[in-house]
Amino acid sequence: MAVTLRDIAAEAGVSVMTVSNVINGNRSRVSQTTIDRVQRIVEARGYVPNVSARNLAARRSHVIGVLVPVAADDSLLMSPHNVAVIGGMERALRERGYHLLLRGIADPREVSEAVQAWDLDGALLLGFLDEEIDALDLPADVPLLALDSYAAQPLATGVRTDDYQGGLLAGRLLLARGHREVLFAGPTFTDIGVVRQRFDGFRAAFVEAGIAWHDGLVASVTTTHDSGVDLGRELKARYPAVTGVFATADILAIGIIEGVTDAGGRVPRDVSVVGYDNLDIGAYVTPRLTTIAQDIGDKVAVAARMLLDAIDDPAAPRTGITLPVRVLERGSVGSPREA
Repeated sequence: MAVTLRDIAAEAGVSVMTVSNVINGNRSRVSQTTIDRVQRIVEARGYVPNVSARNLAARRSHVIGVLVPVAADDSLLMSPHNVAVIGGMERALRERGYHLLLRGIADPREVSEAVQAWDLDGALLLGFLDEEIDALDLPADVPLLALDSYAAQPLATGVRTDDYQGGLLAGRLLLARGHREVLFAGPTFTDIGVVRQRFDGFRAAFVEAGIAWHDGLVASVTTTHDSGVDLGRELKARYPAVTGVFATADILAIGIIEGVTDAGGRVPRDVSVVGYDNLDIGAYVTPRLTTIAQDIGDKVAVAARMLLDAIDDPAAPRTGITLPVRVLERGSVGSPREA
C-alpha cells in the first residue's frame, strides 16, 4: 500500500499540513528539527509525492515548453546551437523543479494553441523570426520568452547577445588582418532580426575604417553545415577576389572550411573564416575556428531565470536583455599576405 502524507504525519507526530509544507519547500515556519525528522521518515518509507495533485493544488503544471519551428521532414535537433540551448534549459529547469516539453511548430500560428493545449506555465520560443513573433496572437497570462529575438511583441520578453557588436568585431578583426574583399554569409534577412544586426555591425566596421565594402558581397545560405560546404567549394569561382568570410553561425563556418579544403584550398592561407557562437565543435576542426563567442550557458541561465521569475510574479515588468560577446581568435584567420 502506498505511503500517504497522513502516515508520515502520524509517525513524525506532526500535522499533515506540516508534512506537506516540508515536502513542498514551504519551511519558513517549520523548525529544522521537524524538517530533519520528516525528511528521514520520507526517505525511510519511500514516500513518492503525487505530482499531479501537487500541481493541481498549486494551479501550476510545472511544465515549460520549448517551442521550435520545424519543417515536416526536419529534426528539431539538427542545429548544434539549439541542442546546447535545449540541454542547458532542461538542466536549469530541473534545478528549479520544472519539466521541459520540447515541441516542434510547423506553423507559427500553432504557438498559442500549443501553450494552452499543454497547460504550460511558460514557454521559450527558439528560432522563430521576429516577424513571426510580432504576428503571434499570444495568451497574456502565460509568460513567454523569445531567445535571440528583437521582436516588438509586448507579450514575449527577448534575450539575445549583442549581435550588432558581434558583427562589428568580426569586421574589425578581418580588416585588422588586412582583408578588404570580405564575404558576409548567412540566411536571408529583412530589416529586423539577429542576422540583420550582425550584418549592420559588420558593415559598420568598414564605414568606421573609411574602407569601401560592396553590399553585393553577401551570400544568402541556410544555416547548415551542408550549405557551408557547398559555398566553400564554390567560393573561388563565385567570389574570386574574396580573402575573408564572416559566417553568421559556427556550423556554417565549419562547413565553409570543409568546402574550401574539398576544392583544394587552405584556410587561412587562401581564405580566412570567422564564425559566430563559440560551439564546442569549433575547437575540434582543422584549423580551429575563430569565432565571435557568446556564452550560451549564461544566455540560457538568464533566460530560464527570467522566465521562472515571470511565473512567480506575473505583474513584474517584462524587460528584455542583451548579453556581451567577444572575439575568440584561433587558427582560421590569417593575413591575405600569407597566401
